[in-house]
Amino acid sequence: MHHWLIKSEPDVFSIEDLARARRQTTSWEGVRNYQARNFLRAMRQGDRTLYYHSNATPSAVVGVVEVVRTAYPDPSAWDPKSDYHDPKASAANPVWSMVDVRLVETFPRAVPLEELRTVKALAGMELLRRGSRLSVQPVTAAEFRAIERLARRRA
Repeated sequence: MHHWLIKSEPDVFSIEDLARARRQTTSWEGVRNYQARNFLRAMRQGDRTLYYHSNATPSAVVGVVEVVRTAYPDPSAWDPKSDYHDPKASAANPVWSMVDVRLVETFPRAVPLEELRTVKALAGMELLRRGSRLSVQPVTAAEFRAIERLARRRA
């Protein structure tokens, strides 16, 4: 099993929105960065993924989701009415991919970015690199466990 981190702006799609979704499952669409797309394509069923609220006050890791469907073409790319439309993409040349994820848990407490920056075990984490903006990124098993422990600590 591999571990990942996916970002979503909570005013676009929060973990609370996922909790209210049918079967607490959603398609992770709209990724329009090639490196992030390649990470989506590397995801396997059963992989665990940290759910991160970006551009939030505060930005924070808020829970865990599980990959329930591996990468497949993202049809929003070839839909001219979609916010994620890409004129280079088509059904014959999909370009972009998405996965389906299911809620595993909402953490008892969110772990803010500033707190993550203070944890030595997370020093090499992609999320904490200056200028890192990837919406999908790998996380080591040790980083994943460290964040789970932080989320279960009392505030």
